[in-house]
Amino acid sequence: MTDAPPPAAKPSTASRRLRGPRIVMTLAVVVVVALLFGIWGTWQAFSPSSDNPQRELAAQQVELEALQQQVSTLTRSDQISRDANRELQGTLAERDEEIAALRADVAFYERFVGATAQRKGLTVHELRMQPRTDQGWHYTATLTQSLSREAASVGTMRLSVEGTRDGRLETLDWDQLRQRDDADRVAYSFKYFQQVEGDIVLPPGFQPLRVVVRLEPERGSAVERPFSWADVTPRSAPGA
Repeated sequence: MTDAPPPAAKPSTASRRLRGPRIVMTLAVVVVVALLFGIWGTWQAFSPSSDNPQRELAAQQVELEALQQQVSTLTRSDQISRDANRELQGTLAERDEEIAALRADVAFYERFVGATAQRKGLTVHELRMQPRTDQGWHYTATLTQSLSREAASVGTMRLSVEGTRDGRLETLDWDQLRQRDDADRVAYSFKYFQQVEGDIVLPPGFQPLRVVVRLEPERGSAVERPFSWADVTPRSAPGA
């Protein structure tokens, strides 16, 4: 008969006491390692690593904002350049008009003081009407004469305006245009030319068709010259 194996020895109480702290320490080490891996993973996800997609996205966003700012600056600069160019073009156009006007003035003066200028008697060279209000107008008349270069031409000028009102022809004389009885005429005195100017008022409902300028010199016969209203007013002016 075979002898039965002796029963296993039970762990002593001291041995059981040592095993408990070892398990706790092992678990603590596992938890610490897990935390370290978690921290490392989080750092990898949000750290400024060159191969991190989120960092590249953030960098691209910064670059995009910088490019947008550059585009905005360049667009503003281009607009400023365009505005400056338009202003320059406008200034050049104004200078061209001034030069053309000066050349016309030189040609005008040469007709009177040039050696080959043709001599002419007293006349109205030009008339211009500019609107002031709905019924008010400012006139500028250029008077000329080159027949007598020794003595000045002296006299007075007045206007009359022909037109229609309520479907009827009507002529407004100087007193009506000046809105006063016995209105003073416009005096002139010159050797070669002179510009005289002033204001007139047209009544409501009156449609002007023609302006007649009458010169009454101290010596000699009166001179009249008619002008079409459309020829002496700006095209955009009322009644033009």
